[in-house]
Amino acid sequence: MPKSLWFLLIGVVINTTGSSFLWPLNTIYIHDVLGHSLTFAGSILMLNSAAGMAGNMVGGMLYDKIGGYRSVLGGLFFTTAAGGLLVFFHGTLSYSILLVFIGFGTGMIFPPIYALAGSVWPEGGRRPFNAVYVAQNLGVALGTSFGGFVAGVSYTYTFAANALLFLCYTVFAGVAYRNIEPKKRVGALWPPRSAKAAAPARQKEPLIALGILCIGLVLCWLAYVQWSSTIAAYTQTLHIPIARYSLLWTINGLLIVLGQPIVSWVTQKMPSLKAQMLTGIAIFALSFFILFFARTFAGFALAMVVLTFGEMLVWPAVPTIASRLAPEGKAGFYQGVVNSAGAAGRMIGPLVGGILVDVLNMHALILILLFVYVGAAVTAVFYDRPLQAGRRLDRDGRKPGRKSANTGRHNFYFQSVPARKTDRGDEARGT
Repeated sequence: MPKSLWFLLIGVVINTTGSSFLWPLNTIYIHDVLGHSLTFAGSILMLNSAAGMAGNMVGGMLYDKIGGYRSVLGGLFFTTAAGGLLVFFHGTLSYSILLVFIGFGTGMIFPPIYALAGSVWPEGGRRPFNAVYVAQNLGVALGTSFGGFVAGVSYTYTFAANALLFLCYTVFAGVAYRNIEPKKRVGALWPPRSAKAAAPARQKEPLIALGILCIGLVLCWLAYVQWSSTIAAYTQTLHIPIARYSLLWTINGLLIVLGQPIVSWVTQKMPSLKAQMLTGIAIFALSFFILFFARTFAGFALAMVVLTFGEMLVWPAVPTIASRLAPEGKAGFYQGVVNSAGAAGRMIGPLVGGILVDVLNMHALILILLFVYVGAAVTAVFYDRPLQAGRRLDRDGRKPGRKSANTGRHNFYFQSVPARKTDRGDEARGT
């Protein structure tokens, strides 16, 4: 990997370690310490995610206009300032407001990070996006391994650790990210080779495909985020200590880091990124089926292990597809859309989950989420239909393009590049 990508990854680890002292405990703090209902907690987390969604779009557009360095520092200004204030002001009103600012700042950071990762190692295919994902979860493993114990002593110490690491990341990024330069893209799905196909009207097709993909991402996150909201509170009703609940996220982060050889072998066997996503969604559903019967820490740990294998397949695939769909000069915007979709799922998930648990019960929520994953699988199957329709138009009535070595068909949307071991078949088959 290029040295500049290593710098990006180190920064991501620092940032996520700090965040992981805080976010797994938000629902518990609001519900158990501040004494509010799960619906209220879900509403606060919804505002946090809404701010994150706005930050995603702002950060993505700023990347396209002013570059990744200043975009990342802009987001860090919000997170560091809000995190510092949270150490001293963490009553209901101040906690809610500062959580919104942290969400906005964090949202601004990640679209530029993903866009920079793809641009500094374009020949890496899915690997730079997977590397960012692994770095995030290494931070999760580090942060959650200490966060639960620190919170058991004092939540103020948790807020202080969060603020200190945000400050460290700001200093590190200010020095290390200054001279990061993007390289020329390879393996892009857009623009197509046909001059007519590159007309502005045709640029709707990759954007429609991205929109369908993002609907599925929203559904996946809506279910996944229950682990840090309703499921977190549910573990407390079963008298599972906070430290042991926090350990679930440590298991999650460590498994993601240590399980990469297994995942790499599995993804090499996958015919496409679409198959990778569908497999991951099926594993997500299996984890919630296990969760339905969990009553002890061991049951929750098993469900978390299965869930982790699902996310290792789904989460890195989405920004990879977004990078390949993005027209020139729109990489930041497309990553912003993807990150906004994830934030939208995280926004509505705690509120929807809290309402359903308050009105029904936890087991009814889990059954509903199994059907949510069915909807996510449908979007994964059909998201690339607009691109296929565009290829048929090109083949049937537009200027001829270069033929694909694999299919003999005109290949405007799926540019052929030399196959790599880690991305076997993806370029030839699209996504």
